[in-house]
Amino acid sequence: MPSIDKDTVRHVAHLARLALDDKELDVYSTQLASILSYISKLNQLNTEGVPTTSHPLSTLKNVFRKDALKKSLDTEEALKNAPAKEGAFFKVPRVI
Repeated sequence: MPSIDKDTVRHVAHLARLALDDKELDVYSTQLASILSYISKLNQLNTEGVPTTSHPLSTLKNVFRKDALKKSLDTEEALKNAPAKEGAFFKVPRVI
């Protein structure tokens, strides 16, 4: 199993602005070593002739509809149920 020491985990945690105690460093160094071990097993697989994929299920298709032109709401109709409006605009509370 590839080893990843606590100093490496501490460094990565520092870069990610995470505060980890010694117990967490032990846990994460063990877990990351396990993940790296699994990845090294995957690197041993022969993938010659295996096509690249973006999704494991090639039968999935996005369903698109044709664009249909239609008349949109006029300003009065769009603002009819607005709780507050100012001129031809929706009035909303200030966010900033």
